Amino acid sequence: MHPDLTPATLAELRRPRRYPAVSVLMPTHRREPENTQDPVRLRNLLAEARQLLQADPDVSRADRIDVEGQLDAALTEIDLVHAEDALAVFAAPGEHQVWSLGRTVPARVVLSDTFLTRNLVATQAAEQPRLVLALAADRVSLWQVGPEHATELTGDTFPLTRSLEDPDAERQERIGDVPSTFRDEQTRQFLREADTAAGAVLAADTRPLYLVGEAPALALLDEVGTVTRRAVARIALGGLAHGPAEQLWRAVQPAIAAQEEQEVTDALAELDRSRGQHEFAAGVDEVWQNVTAKRAGLLVVEEDYRTTVRDDGDHLVPAERGDPGAREDIVDEIVEQALETGARVRFVPAGRLTDMGGIAAVLRY
Repeated sequence: MHPDLTPATLAELRRPRRYPAVSVLMPTHRREPENTQDPVRLRNLLAEARQLLQADPDVSRADRIDVEGQLDAALTEIDLVHAEDALAVFAAPGEHQVWSLGRTVPARVVLSDTFLTRNLVATQAAEQPRLVLALAADRVSLWQVGPEHATELTGDTFPLTRSLEDPDAERQERIGDVPSTFRDEQTRQFLREADTAAGAVLAADTRPLYLVGEAPALALLDEVGTVTRRAVARIALGGLAHGPAEQLWRAVQPAIAAQEEQEVTDALAELDRSRGQHEFAAGVDEVWQNVTAKRAGLLVVEEDYRTTVRDDGDHLVPAERGDPGAREDIVDEIVEQALETGARVRFVPAGRLTDMGGIAAVLRY
């Protein structure tokens, strides 16, 4: 199974395949007793995929045999014992891929000329690691924080360390015995060097940055450097520049959750502003027309929103699965097209776009 979802990987997954490209999406479970039924659910979904292949007159016998063989090969690679929250199985003539996802998905089996990547896009956005710069008077460390753990990033630059004249100075500071360590010139110079080193890292890394440290340390870094301008949040908590990783991970989770909610709020606010400026589209038909015209600058979609339509030549109209010309993966197509044309894509919780038909866009012009 593939471990990493990168923008390049997602772009490769979005490219058109020779029909039939089969996508099997399935929610999985990490623990008993729920996970005991996952093997049965998987077999049932793969059986459904085979039935669709056999019933589709547009699938040649050679391609059917090829893709069924690819599904069989994918099955041997699936490790449900160590499952996360979802599974994506892709198979097309000559290829197959298996992805384990950290976000649940609705069960689906779809035949198309592309793979269903919308859930992978949402997962990649949600699982994007954050950078955390942890400050102390004697150590500044850089961490990568993912959905489940934190890892310290070490190399030629980080961690930065120095020896304090009094090894017990920070403990004494906390109980009020000595003046603040963060008021002496040596500490100012140390954090200035840390700011320069962090700036060099951030010049090539656009991931969100979080700052962790005692309030005086955060204030001093703000005073002597510029890296704080990149920070999306500050956590005033000392003692984490040395780790441990688990404690640092837990310390930043509330800030990450708050930032994720703020991103949803910002996207909805951008939609509201665009209404008054006549740069707004809502509903699957209107959004599809603007996305295909490369007019969408921001696409906002409710998580797991989907609808089946057919194209009547002028508009997308509701349809049922199996209807002639039915496109049950139209929302995925919209997401893929938006990404291909350089639009930003944001996923929001169900119910946040109810008055917009589950999907909306801010237009470039």
